[in-house]
Amino acid sequence: MNLILLEPADWIDASHARVCDPRRLTHLREVHRAAPGDNLTVGALDGAIGRGELLALSASEALFHVPALDREPPTPLPVHLLLALPRPRMLARSLEHIAALGVKQLTLLHTRRVEKSYWQSPELRPDKIHQHLVLGLEQARDTRLPEVTLETRFKPFVEDRLPALLTGRRGLIAHPGMPRACPRGIDEPTLLAIGPEGGFVDYEVARFEEAGCEGVHLGERILRVETAVTALLARLF
Repeated sequence: MNLILLEPADWIDASHARVCDPRRLTHLREVHRAAPGDNLTVGALDGAIGRGELLALSASEALFHVPALDREPPTPLPVHLLLALPRPRMLARSLEHIAALGVKQLTLLHTRRVEKSYWQSPELRPDKIHQHLVLGLEQARDTRLPEVTLETRFKPFVEDRLPALLTGRRGLIAHPGMPRACPRGIDEPTLLAIGPEGGFVDYEVARFEEAGCEGVHLGERILRVETAVTALLARLF
């Protein structure tokens, strides 16, 4: 936890905040080994970053004085990430990585090789998604929460919503066997589609290409989803 991320319910007034949840309190005590008088990096959810003085720390709460938040969070990546819904355990890790890397728009999509049961996972509850995104933000010292959209039907998505998402963006579909290697160091607004571990089926690849997406690859190796997400984003941006 490289940032104490303060949510709206944590604020007492404009310059004081109270942290009560066990996870952050445990981290303050056991990892930061914080004590009253320490100054720690804090940030307001979807707001600015600054320093906060720890006024008191007990088993039930931590009280901070936050005189000013005067620094903007890191610049977001210019990407809308379109990700085939991973297995629940992998989804949790992927959400943390995605938030830490600076993605602010994420669409989780159903594809042929996504098990329908994945959509029933507790990991897709709004509170669980929020929890994993916050962990990623705390790691990266970021405050801006990504927007997450769930698309449970592939065909209506590519026909009705994908064209609008591609307006003003370069579309890329990452898939093994594509003729072109993934580009490096681009700075234009981009939509990046990444399939499940088994990849997209031919029909899905064709629909993305018909919509104007370019097919790219990362080489011959087949990567786990969270590895592919990190590798692609690091290479592209």
